[in-house]
Amino acid sequence: MKLKGTIRRNDMAGGHWTLETDKGETYQLVGKIDGCKDGLQAEVDGKVDKDQMGIGMTGPHFDVSAIKAV
Repeated sequence: MKLKGTIRRNDMAGGHWTLETDKGETYQLVGKIDGCKDGLQAEVDGKVDKDQMGIGMTGPHFDVSAIKAV
């Protein structure tokens, strides 16, 4: 699955990365998130992990396999 949007840094609960999609959805990024930068316009490959929970509470977890700047 591919999502396009803006990567954001959220400092809540120790810090985590999110993706705000062009459709207004927010996903918490997990997995291969090397290269994340706040404000980066990106296309992210991976899958939604509906069974995973976290303390960030910023949206469903998206297990990233690749990030590409656009």
